[in-house]
Amino acid sequence: MTAQIVAVCISEKKGERKTPVASVELRIEHGLIGDAHAGDWHRQVSLLAHESIEKMQAMGLDVDSGDFAENLTTRGIELFTLPIGTRLKVGVTLLEVTQIGKECHARCNIFYQAGDCVMPKEGIFARVISGGTVQAGDSVLIVA
Repeated sequence: MTAQIVAVCISEKKGERKTPVASVELRIEHGLIGDAHAGDWHRQVSLLAHESIEKMQAMGLDVDSGDFAENLTTRGIELFTLPIGTRLKVGVTLLEVTQIGKECHARCNIFYQAGDCVMPKEGIFARVISGGTVQAGDSVLIVA
């Protein structure tokens, strides 16, 4: 099975769940146009595997794409095992992995409900090397 994008999500403000949208435009060295986390830094795009979300669903949580504040939800690729510097072709775009996991400074609602959260351990972050439009169904390929 080829890895693919399950959902693309954005939010207007930081610290809130993201909302799935039909497609997003990724801008070079910026991130998703219209997303609160976009900008000139190393965490322009956040990615989380749907398989990670399913772990939380198995714990009884009613969660889905965007609920972990990820921009791109994938299926068929174990994101957190990718080395920093890995390049991913996502649809027509090119991303470079810049960070694996993150430190949560404030416990989110998901942590309080389940006592755990997958995003700090299994979410990854990337910068945009080559921009374009991304939508659900686009392929995700490791290119370098």
